[in-house]
Amino acid sequence: MGILYQPLYITTTFLIYLSLILVVPVLCVDTFTQALLSLKSEILDNSNSLSDWILPSSSTSDNIHACSWSGVKCNENSSLIIGLDLSVKNLGGVLSDGQFSVFSDLVDLNLSQNSFSEKLPVGIFNLTNLRSLDISRNNFSGHFPSGISNLDSLVILDVFSNSFSGPLPKDASQIESLKVLNFAGSYFSGPIPSAYGSFKNLDFIQLAGNSLSGKIPPELGMLKTVTHMEIGYNSYEGSIPCEFGNMSRLQYLDIAGANLSGSIPKELSNLTNLESLFLFRNQLSGKITWEFGKIISLSSLDLSDNLLSGPIPESFSELKNLRLLGVMYNDLSGTVPEGIAKLPLLDTLVIWDNLFSGSLPKDLGKYSKLKHVDVSTNYFVGSIPPSICSNGVLQKLILFSNNFTGELSPSLSKCSSLVRIRIEDNSFSGDISLNFGNLPDLSYVDMSRNRFSGGIPSDIALASKLHYFNVSNNPNLGGIISEKTLPLYSLQNFSATNCSISGEFPPFGRCKSLLVLELSMNNVSGIIPRSISNCQNLVSLDLANNNLSGQIPVELASLPGIRVVDLSHNSFSGSIPAKFGSSSSLQLLNVSFNNLSGWIPSKVMDSSAFWGNPKLCGRSFRPCRGPNGLELGSRRTQNLAWVLITCGVVLAITAAVFGVFYFRRRGKGQWKMVSYSGLPRFTANDVLRSFNSIEEATDMVPPLGGSDCCKAVLPTGITVFVKKIEWRSERMNLMLDLISRMGNARHKNLTRLLGFCYNKHMAYLLCDCLPNGNLAERIRTKRDWATKYKIIVAIARGLCFLHHNCYPAIPHGDLKANNIVFDENMEPHLAEFGVKFLIQLNNGPSLAKVGNERGEIERAIKEELYRDIYNFGELILEILTNGKLSNAAMSLQNTSKEVLLREVLDENDVAPSNSVQEERKLVLEVASLCTRVRPSDRPSMEEALKRVSGLKKQG
Repeated sequence: MGILYQPLYITTTFLIYLSLILVVPVLCVDTFTQALLSLKSEILDNSNSLSDWILPSSSTSDNIHACSWSGVKCNENSSLIIGLDLSVKNLGGVLSDGQFSVFSDLVDLNLSQNSFSEKLPVGIFNLTNLRSLDISRNNFSGHFPSGISNLDSLVILDVFSNSFSGPLPKDASQIESLKVLNFAGSYFSGPIPSAYGSFKNLDFIQLAGNSLSGKIPPELGMLKTVTHMEIGYNSYEGSIPCEFGNMSRLQYLDIAGANLSGSIPKELSNLTNLESLFLFRNQLSGKITWEFGKIISLSSLDLSDNLLSGPIPESFSELKNLRLLGVMYNDLSGTVPEGIAKLPLLDTLVIWDNLFSGSLPKDLGKYSKLKHVDVSTNYFVGSIPPSICSNGVLQKLILFSNNFTGELSPSLSKCSSLVRIRIEDNSFSGDISLNFGNLPDLSYVDMSRNRFSGGIPSDIALASKLHYFNVSNNPNLGGIISEKTLPLYSLQNFSATNCSISGEFPPFGRCKSLLVLELSMNNVSGIIPRSISNCQNLVSLDLANNNLSGQIPVELASLPGIRVVDLSHNSFSGSIPAKFGSSSSLQLLNVSFNNLSGWIPSKVMDSSAFWGNPKLCGRSFRPCRGPNGLELGSRRTQNLAWVLITCGVVLAITAAVFGVFYFRRRGKGQWKMVSYSGLPRFTANDVLRSFNSIEEATDMVPPLGGSDCCKAVLPTGITVFVKKIEWRSERMNLMLDLISRMGNARHKNLTRLLGFCYNKHMAYLLCDCLPNGNLAERIRTKRDWATKYKIIVAIARGLCFLHHNCYPAIPHGDLKANNIVFDENMEPHLAEFGVKFLIQLNNGPSLAKVGNERGEIERAIKEELYRDIYNFGELILEILTNGKLSNAAMSLQNTSKEVLLREVLDENDVAPSNSVQEERKLVLEVASLCTRVRPSDRPSMEEALKRVSGLKKQG
């Protein structure tokens, strides 16, 4: 026993001695350093940002050890900690109340841009010397704790972008020293406390992006020291208080997207220091008061997307500092005051979708450096102002859907800054004299539906960045297609339908980027050159109604992404290339009314696609017969085909089962989280645990109850709609790019994609979960005409935004009654936009065949946009008939419009003599146009929106 006891005694003595050595330095550490070490042990430091928060090996000073640590600021003699800056360090976890108790001399505390969660520790409110408190961009949740008024020296309080809920803290108004107050971007609810009008020194107040309601308190007008106020993106009741006109120092006022109604108070004209006023996306009505002309300091004025009427006041000519004038999406009328053209600083004029008439001011652009002009969808006449680009900085000229006439302004041919020209749907005439060699940045040109002549300019080949060119429906354009046109390096879309173009079809050259080529209804002759094989990214080719001949080149059928081929009404001969039958991308092949012969490839199309070719035969058309008169390939071939198909199905099912088993066993890789505006900074684990019982979700695939979608309640009580999207690993970047564009698409008639978590093989999309169900559930509910009209216009606006305001456009892909959902105000929103297109994108051809990821998305978009428009037409008829007619195309094709109109009128209890009968007729006509058989004959969503919106304006 003695022999064993001695080594054990020595070892124990050594350990005790060693522990004393290690403990002594800790016992000598100052209380501030100990508190920070305690804080470090409590929080999550995933990036090791606090790696220098360690004790020295020895201590020779009475100073605070922590003064040398990152983020720690001490006084001059290092005896007190007066600042703690832990911002942007990727920290997380939950902070306890006692962690800050020793820092009574702290002046600045910054915890911003981290992932701290749960409740804000009330112990912070005991730091009575604080002058600045910044906890922005975290995930603090629950009600904001009381006690903030204890910080009676506080100058800056920044709480932006957290997950706080419940009412705004009323006691914050008791801090007389406060100059900056930011409670934006959380989930605060209830009204703005009227006590917030009692701040004595406040300069900046930001309450936007919450769930605030009730009336805006008029007491806010007592804030005489405030220069910057943002309280929009909430859902208030009532109007803008006229007392706001008393905030004499106010320079910036934003109450956009706030459900405001009533007129704009003329008292706002008393704000003589105001530089920016944003009231867009409300329900403001009445006229724009002429007194606004008194706000000489005004630089940005945006009143868009309201119900304003009347003219732009002549007094706006006095706003010499105005840079931005935005009044789009209203019911404004009259002419644009000539004085607007003389505003020296004006660079953006956005007044589209109103009822404006007359000519544009003749000097527009002469006295100011205009960059962006959009006056589309009005009733303007006359010509383009000759000085529109006098100062050489004009980038966007958008004039479509008006009644403009005359030739193009010569100044445009010298406007080297131009990027985008849209003048379609007018009555312009003369030559297309743009001098493309002088327009190095020009990327988008749409001159369709005009009266141009003189052919397509030969110098178009000099426009090196041009990717979209459309001159369709200029019946007198004439000329030929130059062999230098189609090989344009960046050209993606070339449309010249119904232009009286003649001459032989030119060679394709490189045509590396070409996606869409439309030359139907012309007089083009000759053959399709075999050089079409150079157009490896071509998606759609429409050469119908020309004089083309020769054989259909096999190179066309071999293009990897070709979806639409329309060669109808020509003189093609020979056989249809068999490769069309094995094309995985082909959706439409129309070769009707040619001189083709032989077998129809196995790719099944409607028989109408082959009419007018008496020598064609095949299973989907007329049977092919051999010399003995028997049908070729009838039974034996069919039986063999069925055997092969059955084997293929069995193999596919086996592979699928194995794949599921494999991924369940092996996991899907590390999860990542992406959040957009309106979603707190959750981690992927936070989200996955919300709809999964697995403790650690980094490597497992959480189930969704046997479905690809579900509802989930996130940690702070936010209910979201979850959609699962799977992808092949090589498709991940491609899919993430489109999801990112979906997340950034914001419109009042779209549901928001709040964020998503993903790994190498799948993603969970987190979307708004709106409270009032979908249109399919309510489709049979009797509604008055005004309600039905509101729903139709809202759908059109949301779809138009996706098609024309997102670049590249985002197809909805699955527009139907189930995907029209209603918010708390029964406002319709388009749900699941882009989701079906994502799934199709994942199932497309491999990247090795396609070549480039971004091009693959853009190649598929146009066909999906056509399908959206078709589905919109179907939805119109479904809404008009309370769900009784759900197949618009079939109804419109098989029923006379008079009978169909009678059914619509009966369903809406409208007598034939009723004055609103004409309105139903016009809406029915829009449905008819949108469901035309040929996609290219359908209107764009801009045109469809203009037609249905026109009813409101006429009323």
